[in-house]
Amino acid sequence: MGGAEQQGRDTVIVGWTVYDPLHREVRTTDQVRIRGELCEITGEAGDWGRSPFTGTAGPVQFAADRVTG
Repeated sequence: MGGAEQQGRDTVIVGWTVYDPLHREVRTTDQVRIRGELCEITGEAGDWGRSPFTGTAGPVQFAADRVTG
């Protein structure tokens, strides 16, 4: 598309905070599918570590965005 066709479009960013209980490793270069939409990982993943009470692993938390327009 040419520049003139792009000017009339609005950019929409939908952001998600994801808590992954399966503890998968994610990188900022990865993409994930959220509710059927392909999204980009937009930050470093945070690891909640282990519960001091039960010893079970907590989720991995990360942000993902879908940009249209």
